[in-house]
Amino acid sequence: MALLEDIDKGKIPQHVAIIMDGNGRWAKQRGLDRTFGHKEGAESVRSITEIAAKLNIKYITLYTFSTENWNRPEEEVSALMELLVDSVVNETPTLLKNNISLKAIGDIGRLPEHTRKALDKCIADTDVSTGLNLVLAISYSSRWEITNAVQQISQDINKGLLKDVEESTISDYLTTKGIPDPDLLIRTGGEFRISNFLLWQIAYAELYFCDVLWPDFREDAFCEAILDFQCRERRFGKTSEQVNG
Repeated sequence: MALLEDIDKGKIPQHVAIIMDGNGRWAKQRGLDRTFGHKEGAESVRSITEIAAKLNIKYITLYTFSTENWNRPEEEVSALMELLVDSVVNETPTLLKNNISLKAIGDIGRLPEHTRKALDKCIADTDVSTGLNLVLAISYSSRWEITNAVQQISQDINKGLLKDVEESTISDYLTTKGIPDPDLLIRTGGEFRISNFLLWQIAYAELYFCDVLWPDFREDAFCEAILDFQCRERRFGKTSEQVNG
């Protein structure tokens, strides 16, 4: 709680993106199946979502399942899909209670039908919420997203619906259309990679890496990331004098 009180409420990032790494290693360290790590990781999602709502953060985007994750063992993929269904169904009342809306980005069409239906229902049910937007990146990769955007732009040019392609045009064709770019990207688990996540959108995001495995990443660890962010000088290509003048 002390860390929470140290946070400057006037310098809260509008959008925090998180690469949730370490579930498997957390389970392995305890001699457990990887599935147990994913289940415990779901508890961290709940904790971070609640604290983000308290801090009036507008967007949290979680790298939930990448397109590359489809290559994992079938049993693990099936377990992850079931966990996703259980989570969105069980958490819907809590999301509504905390005025949180659920959104999803990615190649959602690849999800099993029952997973997609559960996700769609939670998104629809929480659409009335006006507080935190919890965005799940599912069956997502940035290269897939950018390739898909280029294909759609090409089709619209051929149809005569689009003439000029500018930077804003590309943003409008990404799955994150209407969502502000992340101010802060957090990666847990001690790795120093972006792993094909929001490559276009994080151009000016502050990057924060920590050794904490995702199942252990709870309120204090999140507050430490926010406090670190608040110590950064965000210049966006300008000089310190221009920013502070």
